[in-house]
Amino acid sequence: MNPVRNRARACAPEGPAGRAISNGMKVAPVRTRVFKQDENLVRFITRHIPALKNGSVLAVTSKIVALAEGAVVQATNARAKEVIIRAESEWQLQAKYGKLTLKDGLLMWNAGIDESNARGNVILLPEDSFAVAKKIRSSLLQNYKIRKLGIIITDSRVMPLRAGVVGVALGYAGFKGLRDYRGEKDIFGRKLKYTQTDIADSLATAAVLVMGEGREQQPLCIIEDAPVVFAEKVNRSELVVAPKDDMYGPLLKIS
Repeated sequence: MNPVRNRARACAPEGPAGRAISNGMKVAPVRTRVFKQDENLVRFITRHIPALKNGSVLAVTSKIVALAEGAVVQATNARAKEVIIRAESEWQLQAKYGKLTLKDGLLMWNAGIDESNARGNVILLPEDSFAVAKKIRSSLLQNYKIRKLGIIITDSRVMPLRAGVVGVALGYAGFKGLRDYRGEKDIFGRKLKYTQTDIADSLATAAVLVMGEGREQQPLCIIEDAPVVFAEKVNRSELVVAPKDDMYGPLLKIS
């Protein structure tokens, strides 16, 4: 038996049974036809989503953003893929099944290149997901005649030592991506020193969960009543942690 855990159980205060607290957030994927390369993305969105509620957050998978940008490359062999991965990333580390890479402040597998549902090609990540999120938001605010709207460009990632993928926000617009609890007090009055909530990636994970990873054909997702603070300007570096300051930094040698 673990003596530390035994001591903690003995000293733990009694209290009411834990209850899940929900603000009623709704997450709904949107089934569409197949998006075509070089197609107009805003027109595609408005045709499949006739209206949006004020205060919604719209998640858009990075794959259709990249297709709209024409970011599709032929890679007929492993050597060609290796060249693409090196060109698309700032740092690489050989790992099992491929390369762990650093791109745009994010650790990702094989520089984010995607071969699924690509008809034998390789789809790159969008060139600037924050810029495209801002552009989509501006157009949709006018189309839907609303004042508050968030946009997230989503992708999926594998977490260290965990099976399966979760969502990640490559870029976003219209809301603050980070909630900072530092300086606030917990329920027992203890001042929080480190706690922050990654709003953008949390919403991206909720969207990726319902959009699916296979044949679902749901590249869009509407999130309503999300606990976000809407904002006209976004700090694109608010979620970025330099490798030297990251708590997992000792596991990696990024230079």
